[in-house]
Amino acid sequence: MTTSYLRKATKADLPAILEIIDAAKAYLKEQGINQWQGGYPTNQDIEKDIEQKISYVLMVDGEIAATASLWPDRDVNYDDMLEGSWRGNPEDTYMSIHRIAMSSKFRGQRLSEKMMSGLFTISSELGYNELRIDTHPKNKGMQKVIANNGFEYRGIIDFNDENEVDTTRFAYQLYLN
Repeated sequence: MTTSYLRKATKADLPAILEIIDAAKAYLKEQGINQWQGGYPTNQDIEKDIEQKISYVLMVDGEIAATASLWPDRDVNYDDMLEGSWRGNPEDTYMSIHRIAMSSKFRGQRLSEKMMSGLFTISSELGYNELRIDTHPKNKGMQKVIANNGFEYRGIIDFNDENEVDTTRFAYQLYLN
């Protein structure tokens, strides 16, 4: 029997989270995906997420299996769509899922659904019924995870980060009922 749950990350989790992020960067590079190849996310990005209490980890049998950041309110990266449009009122607040990565040890076990479900629950508990997420156009694996978790493709954004080489991203939106 496998026990899994989502919890806020702590400073003690930083080494494990950085290991997962670094392995994810290498995995993307192996696939020829130019996402997370210019330094983003930095160790400081992850540390700041933990300090701001927006970093979460998926625990599986006592080990950190995955990580993600759940940003409250508005994300400037989602303000201007290059192509497409968001549903709803532009002034609405929402949660954004960023820096999501699965440990290579746990990849292929369909744990991303548990991770997403936990993030949805937290969003709902915090009073948000809209979530947004984005990924690189070549990141087919993440696109599948996003689609399988109910997100709707909304268009293309430019992820504004000087540490990223290729900043074009597919953007998705989900409303919790």
